[in-house]
Amino acid sequence: MSRWIGIDLGERRIGLAVADDVGSHARPMATIPRGRTLEADLAAIGQVVRSEGIGVLVVGLPLEASGASGPQAELTRAWAEAVASGLGLPLVLRDERLTSHLAEERLGPMKRGRSGGPPSRTQRNAYRARVDREAAAIILQDELDARTRVPYEGPGTDDPTETSA
Repeated sequence: MSRWIGIDLGERRIGLAVADDVGSHARPMATIPRGRTLEADLAAIGQVVRSEGIGVLVVGLPLEASGASGPQAELTRAWAEAVASGLGLPLVLRDERLTSHLAEERLGPMKRGRSGGPPSRTQRNAYRARVDREAAAIILQDELDARTRVPYEGPGTDDPTETSA
């Protein structure tokens, strides 16, 4: 059994989620501040990897809406490859389009501030950190689910979506 870590890389924060193995459920774990350097990110993630016994990295790849790999995806790919290499772990890149939006839907709206006013900076930052963790869990769960799916083999199988004519 190997543990997996899901990573939602942002400009300011890195959302982390963990799962015990293929077939298990991804759980939001932590949000860490993004370091000023790759080495700082590597040290912070390395500490989590060692303490949690992680064996596989799954990093969200921010593809463009068309599915093309744009400048941000290339930056993320380079970062992920450097982190995986530095930690000596296998890397899986997973399409992360709409994961933050899905995470916000799961968490619901941000809480209002005192007396119903706008949220404070602290409340906004805490909410964004929760969204990043939840997005990392969605990225990781998508990968785990993809690995457990049985390929469709055509008519006559036990495919629940199949209808008979």
